[in-house]
Amino acid sequence: MSAPVLEKPLARTGRAGGLLDPRHLLVALPDALKKLNPATLWRNPVMFVVEIGAAFTTVLAVLRPSFFAWAVVVWLWLTAIFANLAEAVAEGRGKAQAATLRRARTGTRARRLRSGDAAEWDEIGASELRPGDLVVVEAGEIIPGDGDVVRGIASVDESAITGESAPVIRESGGDRSAVTGGTRVLSDRIVVRVTQQPGESFVDRMIALVEGANRQKTPNEIALNILLAALTIVFLVATATMQPLAVYSKLVNPGVPDSPALDANGVTGVVLVSLLVCLIPTTIGALLSAIGIAGMDRLVQRNVLAMSGRAVEAAGDVSTLLLDKTGTITLGNRQASEFVPVAGVGEGELAAAAQLSSLADETPEGRSIVVHAKERYGLRERDLHGAEWVHFTAQTRMSGVNIEGRQIRKGAASAVLAWVREAGGRPADEVGRLVDGISASGGTPLVVAERNRVLGVIHLKDVVKRGMRERFDEMRRMGIRTVMITGDNPLTAKAIADEAGVDDFLAEATPEDKLALIRKEQEGGRLVAMTGDGTNDAPALAQSDVGVAMNTGTSAAKEAGNMVDLDSDPTKLIEIVEIGKQLLITRGALTTFSIANDVAKYFAIIPAMFAAVYPGLDALNIMRLSSPQSAILAAVVFNALVIVALIPLALRGVRYRPASASRLLSRNLYVYGLGGIVAPFAGIKIIDLLVQFLPGMS
Repeated sequence: MSAPVLEKPLARTGRAGGLLDPRHLLVALPDALKKLNPATLWRNPVMFVVEIGAAFTTVLAVLRPSFFAWAVVVWLWLTAIFANLAEAVAEGRGKAQAATLRRARTGTRARRLRSGDAAEWDEIGASELRPGDLVVVEAGEIIPGDGDVVRGIASVDESAITGESAPVIRESGGDRSAVTGGTRVLSDRIVVRVTQQPGESFVDRMIALVEGANRQKTPNEIALNILLAALTIVFLVATATMQPLAVYSKLVNPGVPDSPALDANGVTGVVLVSLLVCLIPTTIGALLSAIGIAGMDRLVQRNVLAMSGRAVEAAGDVSTLLLDKTGTITLGNRQASEFVPVAGVGEGELAAAAQLSSLADETPEGRSIVVHAKERYGLRERDLHGAEWVHFTAQTRMSGVNIEGRQIRKGAASAVLAWVREAGGRPADEVGRLVDGISASGGTPLVVAERNRVLGVIHLKDVVKRGMRERFDEMRRMGIRTVMITGDNPLTAKAIADEAGVDDFLAEATPEDKLALIRKEQEGGRLVAMTGDGTNDAPALAQSDVGVAMNTGTSAAKEAGNMVDLDSDPTKLIEIVEIGKQLLITRGALTTFSIANDVAKYFAIIPAMFAAVYPGLDALNIMRLSSPQSAILAAVVFNALVIVALIPLALRGVRYRPASASRLLSRNLYVYGLGGIVAPFAGIKIIDLLVQFLPGMS
């Protein structure tokens, strides 16, 4: 069985060149022209009005041709094309990614087992698989569909999905059983139960997402579109009233000469359309869709798939972050750092007993105890003939050994102390003080005992990742509350929380506790984000507003969340929130800039239109533009060019700095509000100086 696989990771494709690389523009231009279809463009009311205006002025230019009229026509059509180009460039960046993904779906064959018998199978196309089918996959073969490993263990190459070259282990049971169609088995043999419907695999969904084929407008986008439509209607009505006003003005001032802006019939149609297009919020109307697509694309670049634009937007509004301690806040593997004996027991005796009792403990913590005893006390191989090993289990929470009449155990304090009491032992109060002291310092205590007496306590240290306190300080400045979730006891949890700098913690957390905490936060009007990878995390992921499932997790977790992190890095949740906030800030900044633009263009066109009729209006011509015709054309040209100039910003996003909402608002008003007023004054004046020498501009 052979099939093409993904040749490049998702986030590494389609990235050549800058944001306005000529190759990107050339590829996107045909799509931009296709989007001029009214059946498509009507979904963007602002640009739909621009297209109608461009078509209307084209008819007028044909009936009454002039250089001025045709110049306006050209730039009105360019305005519509540039708006579509912004969206087409944003969408085009996903098409290169989708092209490589499609190669994973074609030609794959599957060996479907008959009645669960691993010795008999039928070879069929991957597209024929149905949920519940069992397929066998061996070394060198492609996994034909999404599912869970139900038998066996194998090393799997997932670089096509995650971009990471290191193989991962997938095995039946536990939280690392999920496999993705299109990835390759490198060793051993596994049986996979298919969980996907045809055409709904993880790769299929990735293709649809990166192409934007199923991108639905978010509630905020819909609301902003309604606002822009309302503003367009207001300006449409306001523009329509200009005509009777101009006719009346010509009647009371019959000596005013005709011009391309004003003739015997009032304001010319070309000028009316120019006025309308320049005053409606064309800038944000042109870039709104591209901003949303680019926000999802920025997540894809970080190997995160958002199942909807709403999830990205929700990330920007998140006010509570739930973070697992292990692997997110701490490095994940607790390490033995100290052996603390009780009175009457030497450190060497405790170290030897701790090492012996840990030889059957395959956990990272157990391995660290063996290594620490070897390095610190020189304890190496010894004669263990006849030893009876007691392996560590989640139920007993202990490991140990029975050798030469001795019974040694090491494990959780409550479990080992209960074992000692069962043998008639009476642990001294000193043991409780040692356990509490280690817990209070942020460590994890493990008690070592020899049948009816306690020998001492092992101090396991949980190492907080470097820079976490600074990251949480940033979250606090953004107004986000951070909550650490851990299965540790409250004393240990509090010490780690204090060291890391989180706002709160939930100790000894169960799946029910997580769900209850999320609901409590949401009842207070907060949006909650969390990560998870196990089936027991699925209810909480589904309840949270932003649920980020790890790609290494179970299918249930990935189905419950609205984002999937292909790198399975829990700390990425912080980046996701920052990207969401950047999306919202970019949209707000460009909306502010667009509306401020309209104010400046008002001072360019209105005085140019009526200064001849009402000489007093010339005082509003603060730009001192050359003529009514050059002023109107300059405003139309600037209106089109500013869209092209802002495409890189829309795709890249406004630079985000952690700050309070009030500071961000003040900054936006200052930079993009004031900038939106100043830029048109300068731009229109420069264009006016360039076009004043063209025919018909005087």
